[in-house]
Amino acid sequence: MVFRGVLIGCGFFARNQMAAWGDLPGAGIIGVCDRDPAKAKAYARDFGIPHWGTDASDMLATLRPDFVDIATTVESHRALVELAAQHTRLVICQKPFAETLEDAAAMVAACEARGVMLAVHENFRWQRPIREVKALLEAGAIGAPRWLRLSFRHGYDIYANQPYLAEVRDLALTDIGLHLFDMVRHLLGDATRLSCEVQKRNPRVAGFDAFQALIRHGSGAVSSVECSFHSVLSPDPFPESLLQIEGDDGTITVDEGFRLRLQRADGVEERGVEPPCPIWGAKPWHLIQDSVAAFQGQLPAALSGGAAMEPSGAHNLGTLAMVLGAIRAADTGATVTL
Repeated sequence: MVFRGVLIGCGFFARNQMAAWGDLPGAGIIGVCDRDPAKAKAYARDFGIPHWGTDASDMLATLRPDFVDIATTVESHRALVELAAQHTRLVICQKPFAETLEDAAAMVAACEARGVMLAVHENFRWQRPIREVKALLEAGAIGAPRWLRLSFRHGYDIYANQPYLAEVRDLALTDIGLHLFDMVRHLLGDATRLSCEVQKRNPRVAGFDAFQALIRHGSGAVSSVECSFHSVLSPDPFPESLLQIEGDDGTITVDEGFRLRLQRADGVEERGVEPPCPIWGAKPWHLIQDSVAAFQGQLPAALSGGAAMEPSGAHNLGTLAMVLGAIRAADTGATVTL
């Protein structure tokens, strides 16, 4: 069985989603929609999609897809998720999920009321290095994890393809912070409190393009999460996330160049964890492109009655609460209880 999908939002990043859907057995996009007819028509042409349009309501009512992939900017998410919930079985929403917890909770409620699955496209937890680290933790390789440092620092020009990012006030937290907080929740569990400092480093942008957060988790573990879009590094590690996790019985590190090390009392194991480059991809984006494919690869099993896609909309409420809490902590200088 092939599950039929509609993609809404034909922008820069959604090309990765479209290419990954084309590679996934058991699922495919049958319609693309964008308010700009030229963008929708170009996507239909480039990816061989039979239906394109500018009115999401008309397209969903006509095609009645099995799933809807919403790849628009955040201000449109609530209306589109609530609309899609009336016409499909599974809704995928791009991050940031919402600007407020009220809107996020409303989307979760709208889907729950109709028995529709809701997932948030948080692909960073699906990067191969993070999948490998998660498997080691679940196998008890370092015992109970107690401390984590997660770093995403680079000088790559993210504004060239997405110029609107230069105008976002809390850029680092709402663009990459969401990904990083989802990753630490995935690895260490839910957070109970945090503090945060932000910086405006690049004079060409309007908002804060760097942050550092200190987080206490419910397990007692502590994590330090940092991000900068204006670091001068050679070679630039973009788009790698570097990390170190210490547990009672050992330490796991992921270093630049996709090197994973497992250090225990009996010695050190080291291996490469670089993902393959999709045939439609290109380095250095292959890390993210492979994670998009891994995230979307959950869909056939989910729609066949298996486990829901991760992270769900309900789970992402906690990640959004962390981001909003970090913004509040940075504004006030206080430690925020979650």
